[in-house]
Amino acid sequence: MSSNNASGSEIPEGITPDLWAAWMDLRTGCYPDLIEGVDPSYGYRPTLGAGIAFDVLFGICIIGHLIQLIRFRRWTSGLMMVGAITETIGWAGRTWSAKCPYNNDAFLMQITTLIIAPTFFAAALYVLLGMLIRLLGRQTSILSAKWYAIVFCTCDVISLVIQAVGGGMAAGEADKEGGDTAPGTHTMVAGIVFQLFTMTVFAVLVLDFLRRVYKLARSRKDGQEGLNRNMKLTLLALFISFVMIYIRSVYRTVELAQGWSGYLITHEGYFIGLDAALMVVSAGIFLVFDPAVLLKDELKRINVSGKEEQDNTTGDDSEAQSGVKV
Repeated sequence: MSSNNASGSEIPEGITPDLWAAWMDLRTGCYPDLIEGVDPSYGYRPTLGAGIAFDVLFGICIIGHLIQLIRFRRWTSGLMMVGAITETIGWAGRTWSAKCPYNNDAFLMQITTLIIAPTFFAAALYVLLGMLIRLLGRQTSILSAKWYAIVFCTCDVISLVIQAVGGGMAAGEADKEGGDTAPGTHTMVAGIVFQLFTMTVFAVLVLDFLRRVYKLARSRKDGQEGLNRNMKLTLLALFISFVMIYIRSVYRTVELAQGWSGYLITHEGYFIGLDAALMVVSAGIFLVFDPAVLLKDELKRINVSGKEEQDNTTGDDSEAQSGVKV
């Protein structure tokens, strides 16, 4: 049987009130030293230096994308900024955990934010591809730019909600003595797998997009091939950012599938190398290769934030407004 202590919280069977009170103090307060035989929720003490470093790096991303958002008012910058803010909150939680390794609020803060932050980065890529389709012409894609935003951003929201709910469930159970984190973990894995599936479909469509663009460029009358330099740099940035998110999603799927005591989740180096570092690259690369700067001349020719022009469906008109060399 379970009993209640003075604060009204349930005391698990076999745990004395004094021991339970000490445990709750440990989980709600800030005890800086590791206790032998009592592991933090992470399975290790998060590194303070890593927490500070990634907070600084994502902070730079926030400032950079905010400046881009103010200057050019593009959805891509706004979504990247929101993702960087979410990452910063999560790494602030890990920095807190470095000082207070047993504090459950710090653990909950990081698990619920870092699991969903890449969803915003992925959404930015979906919007960016839609922008490129409008620039290069409707014939370069199976889907219209509008449907890219509708389909993939909707899938992103679904993935985000599933992962957030799962993270909250798992973190809540982790705070209980003998709590069952499996349902929450499985929910998070389902959200990440769904995101991975969505991104796989997106990758196939991107490859088809590149094939069509290459075919379009080769069909030009003077036979020049490829895209102009700025369009190539934009596509390169999109590709690199996408690969970073995809690798991270594969890692997270395997990590959570192993459970909360698995090898990957209890070794911080994997998390830093296969999540944090990749997300810095995913968001930071667009500070160097900003599509709004690289494609400013092309973007002046069409209204990429409005309704697609019917003329974009014809090869002649799209040639006049695209970044394809002709």
